[in-house]
Amino acid sequence: MLPILYSFRRCPYAIRARLALCQAGVAVELREVALSRKPAELLAASPAGTVPVLQIEPGQVIAQSLDIMRWALGQNDAEGWLVRADSPGHQALVDTCDGDFKQALDRYKYAERHPQRSTHEWREEAVHSLIAPLETRLAEAPHLGGARPCLADAAIFPFVRQFAAVDVAWWAASPWTATRRWHDAWADSKLMDACMHKAAPWQPGAPVTVFPPGAA
Repeated sequence: MLPILYSFRRCPYAIRARLALCQAGVAVELREVALSRKPAELLAASPAGTVPVLQIEPGQVIAQSLDIMRWALGQNDAEGWLVRADSPGHQALVDTCDGDFKQALDRYKYAERHPQRSTHEWREEAVHSLIAPLETRLAEAPHLGGARPCLADAAIFPFVRQFAAVDVAWWAASPWTATRRWHDAWADSKLMDACMHKAAPWQPGAPVTVFPPGAA
């Protein structure tokens, strides 16, 4: 039996996990989750009910997206994603992405729910925490991994993708040239295309959906 991945297509945490699975070429059974109707099987595997969740086998579950990425690349990392990301600087960027940037991003996206600051101020906080540091690094190399991507690129990109989509016109005119170029390269990549494969919400008894598309 294949490992089972509970996922939600648009969730950035699930996207980063699927990117690593695609990169590694590790086949799983994809179970797309309708967040309004979480299946009992997901809740049995991980009571928190968040996605992604990877059930490798009964009783062996990985419920954190970065851990799923590392597990997948541990099976096959021909491009050296793990090695190139193995530095305190890369880890600090990922930690910032998942911490201060994610918090500011959520408030920027839903500024009407967070009237303590304006939309512009929440955006500036997000820029200060992550976009500006990314720009400094990406002005020197096309990827955080240098000439080629690494785990940090794939872990951070889905969240920058969300940030860019809040105000597309502002993002297109923003001064973050290197970061926009990096974002667009990932957004238009074959890897991202495979990662965003559409699947109907899973139900018990449904035919198995193997992911990545075309995997054995």
